This record gives sequence, structure tokens and C-alpha cells, in this order.
Amino acid sequence: MESVHTLPRCSRQSTVMTQVNDITSVDIALFNGFALPKVAAIIEIFQKANALVAAQRSARTRYDVSLLSASGGRIASSSSVFVWTDSVDSHRGTNGTHLLFIAGGAGVQFACRDERLGNWLRRRHPFSEIVHPIAEGRLLLEVAGLPSRYCPLLYGGTEAHGLYQTSQLSEAPAAVATALRVVEEDLGPELARLVAESVAPGHRTSFNSSIARNAKSQVSEKIMASARWLEANVERPISIDDAAQVAVMSERNFLRRFKSEIGTTPSDYLLRARLNLSCRMLLESRLPVDKIARRCGIGSGAQLAKLFRKYLATTPSDYRMRRTTPQGGSSRVPAVRST
Repeated sequence: MESVHTLPRCSRQSTVMTQVNDITSVDIALFNGFALPKVAAIIEIFQKANALVAAQRSARTRYDVSLLSASGGRIASSSSVFVWTDSVDSHRGTNGTHLLFIAGGAGVQFACRDERLGNWLRRRHPFSEIVHPIAEGRLLLEVAGLPSRYCPLLYGGTEAHGLYQTSQLSEAPAAVATALRVVEEDLGPELARLVAESVAPGHRTSFNSSIARNAKSQVSEKIMASARWLEANVERPISIDDAAQVAVMSERNFLRRFKSEIGTTPSDYLLRARLNLSCRMLLESRLPVDKIARRCGIGSGAQLAKLFRKYLATTPSDYRMRRTTPQGGSSRVPAVRST
């Protein structure tokens, strides 16, 4: 069953003629085994926007972000990072603008069987201006019989300001692009740019850039869904048959189509996604190399070092040291607690 993508009933330009002090409710639906990276980026975007508004305009909080799950309490992401959530049954919406993001991740199949989450989505959906599933999060909407509702300003015909790419109407925009577009419409392009630069300084690696160069300009929705699924599940043992099932294809046809459209095999794509994530974690956390390797599905620090020597002619420790010194151009290395 394909999910139906709809735009909001009205454009944000006409419905969100709000004052800076108006509060927008941002609900993020989570479940055990959700994929953390995109969710963390969305939270950081709205929290950074709140901080900049408070500092520049002496205004109160603009975005009220709520993390919600079926039963509430502590839940685990697919990378074993725990977050605290409110129960959907105890969550009461307020008047004003509502945005709804639905996490993806390996635990979505189990979450689809939880009627509490489905019933809450049905109650919340009519009041949400944007309903944006992330990757496998679309399955929760499909089970609930609900359409996605994306930000219309992320489709062709609007000025992009370089923060995101516009999409064709048949494509789903990225959740991070949606969050940045919302901030831009509400608070202006300059503040949105500051948020984007703070949240994503833009360091690229050899691994993500080579994939972008090789991929065709037009990738089918099924192959793109499988590629995103591979990226969202790098920490898990994955077989080619698993990815083929996401694309609803035979393994043979999937291998042929993936190589033709993406420019590399699924196994190589997965390896590069794991290496790309390990590069990011080396720069953005203080976790030891061995723990980063395990969280990226690589197994051990020794195996990660072997791959780094093969592909980057360096070691993980040297990569981190060079890139996080002032000469390396990056001093943004926040501490991340291990669990």
C-alpha cells in the first residue's frame, strides 16, 4: 500500500501570519528502535531557533517540541541511546499551529501493531499543518490509513536560499529541510541560515560525496527508499534480501536496479554509509573509536582502522585529531554520553 502525499490545506505563507511570540507545537512520534540521527537534527533545529530568537529578539520560546511514544517514559533508539518521552494518551494539544514528525527506524514494524500510537495519529492528524514521516515512519501512517502532509514551500516555484533542495510533487522532501523551511518562514532567512550553519556545519567526507557523484539524477522511489533504509539501519546486520524486501523486488532485480540507478552495489553503499557515519561520529562526539565502530555496524575499532587505512590512508584517531584542531577547520565537537 503506497502512502498518499498531500500538501497542507493552505500554504504556510497564508496560514502562519504569526507574531514572533506565537508558539508552534512540534510533536515527534517515537517508538523503541527508532533511528536517532534525523530526529536529533530536527530537535536541534527548533531548539537552536528558540535560542537565537531569545538572544536576538528577547522573545519567549517559539517552538514547543514534544517527544511522544505509545506508553511514555524511557525508550531506546536503534543505536541504544535512550530518550525520555511523554505518553500519547496524556499529551494534550494546544491551540495554534501544530507540526507532526514521525520517526523511522528498525522498530517500526512492532510500532505498527500498537493501536495506541495509531489511534493517537488519527486524532492528531486533522489538526497538524504538516505531517512528515521520516523514512519507515510512513508505514505508521499507512497502517493508520492517513496521508502524509508536506510543506508546500519545499516544492518547485519558491526561492530555496541554498538551505535545501526543492522537490518534485511526486517526491517526499527531507525532514530536516522541512524543519529549516518552517524556521525560515516563521523567523526569516537570515535566522534560518544561522540555524542551518549551527546544526550542520557541512563537513563532507569521501564516502558521501562519491555516492552523490555516481547516483543518477532520477532515482526511482523504491530504490531511494531502500537506500534510505540502508542508511537508517547501518548499525544492524543487514542482508541484501532485507533491502530488496524494502524495495518490494526480487533480490536479482533489486541488485541490478540499485547498481544502475545509484551507481554502486547495495553492499558498497552500506559500507560507505557506515564509514560516513563513523566519520561524523569521530568529529561530533568524544566516544572511543571501538564504540563508534560498533554503533556504525563495523564490529570493532581494529576493523574500522583497517577500513580507514584502505579508503582514507589514515587511522580513525588521526582523522579525528586533524579535523578537530583549529588548523583542520572544525572546533565543534560536543560531548556525547555513552550508554
